[in-house]
Amino acid sequence: MITIKEAKTKSDLLNFIKFPFALYKNNKYWVPPIIADELETFDKTKNPAFENAEAYFFIAYKNDTIVGRIAAIINWSEVNEQQKRKVRFGWFDVIDDIEVTKALLEKVYELGRKNNLEHVEGPMGFSNLDKVGVLTEGFDEIGTMITWYNLPYYASHFEQLGYVKEKEYLESKFPFSNVKPEIFEKANELVKKRYQLEPLNFKTTKEVMPHVDKMFDLFNESYASLSSFVAITDVQKEYFKKKYISFINPEFIKFVEDKDHNIVAFSIVMPSFSEALQKAKGKLFPFGFLHLLKAKKQSKDMIFYLIGVHPEYQNKAVTAIIFNEYYHTFKEKGVINCFRTPELADNLAIHNLWKHFDPVVHKRRCTYRKEL
Repeated sequence: MITIKEAKTKSDLLNFIKFPFALYKNNKYWVPPIIADELETFDKTKNPAFENAEAYFFIAYKNDTIVGRIAAIINWSEVNEQQKRKVRFGWFDVIDDIEVTKALLEKVYELGRKNNLEHVEGPMGFSNLDKVGVLTEGFDEIGTMITWYNLPYYASHFEQLGYVKEKEYLESKFPFSNVKPEIFEKANELVKKRYQLEPLNFKTTKEVMPHVDKMFDLFNESYASLSSFVAITDVQKEYFKKKYISFINPEFIKFVEDKDHNIVAFSIVMPSFSEALQKAKGKLFPFGFLHLLKAKKQSKDMIFYLIGVHPEYQNKAVTAIIFNEYYHTFKEKGVINCFRTPELADNLAIHNLWKHFDPVVHKRRCTYRKEL
C-alpha cells in the first residue's frame, strides 16, 4: 500500500531531502546537493520565492519505507501576470514503480484543481534560476550542482501516464582547445570601437557587488521573450546576491558596459563542483567545505551558467568581447573543458553563439505537461 505524507516539520523535510541520497547511493553520476542549502530553499522565512509562490512537499511511503518525493508548486506571478494557469512540480524522485509516481502526481493535481488551474508541468522549480527538466539522454554523464539527475524510467513513467513533452533543453560541452581566438579577436575590437563598449573584469567579490543589481535587471530584460520566463523580483535579487555571488570566482564574472556605464551584456561561469559535492556527501562540515574550496581554486572544468545581452545589442556580436575576455582568463587558469547549462532547444540565438567551438550535445532533458 502506498501512503502519501506531506512534509511539514524539519524532520519531515530532512527525510524529503535525503531520499535521493538513498536512491542514488553509489551512483557515480548523481551529484548530491548540500542538505543545509536545500532546507533553506524550502524555508518560507528565508527563500523570497515564497513571496510570489506556494509549495507543498510530499513523501511517498510503501511498507514504512520512503519510495518517492515531489514538490507541488504554484508560481502566482506566472498565473496572474502571464495568465499561465499552471501548477508546477519539482524535486521529483521515485523508485521504478509507476503506481508511486501516479500517487505523488495526484497531489499536484489536487493543488491545481483546488486553484482552478488548467495544466501541470514539471519537473521545475520556483523560478528560472532553479533546476529544471527530467533527463532523457546522458544518463552516463556526471551531473552538475545546477541540474537534477535521474534514471531513464522517470520519463517513461510520465509518458505512460499521458504526459507530453513541453520544453526541451540541451546541454553541450567542448574542450577549451576548440577555442580559436582569431574567431572573435577581430570582432572584439570592431564591436568595442563601433558601439563604444568596454569589458569589466574583477579580481574581488567586493568589486563585483555594486554591479549585481544592474546585472539582474539585464537578466530580466534579455530573457523576457522566452516562453518559460518569470522575472526575478527585487527581493530575490538580494537573496541570490548574498547566496551565490560571493561563492563565484570574481574573475569568472564578465560584464560589458557602454560609454554611460550601463551594462549591456554579462556572463557568469563557475568551476565544476560535481566531484567535490560527491565527496562532501551533502554536508559542509567537517570536510565538505574543503572539497568545495579546492574545486573553486583548482577545477579545470568550467560551466557557463548565465549569459545575457540587452535586446538592443543582440545580433551585434557583443559576445565576442565576453569570449575574448574568457579566453585569456581560461588560458591563464589552464582550463581544459567547457560545459553549458540547460538551454532551451528552440533558443536558436543562444545555440548560434557557440557554433565556432564545435560543441557536442551530451545531455537532453525536458519538462512534461498534462492537462488537468
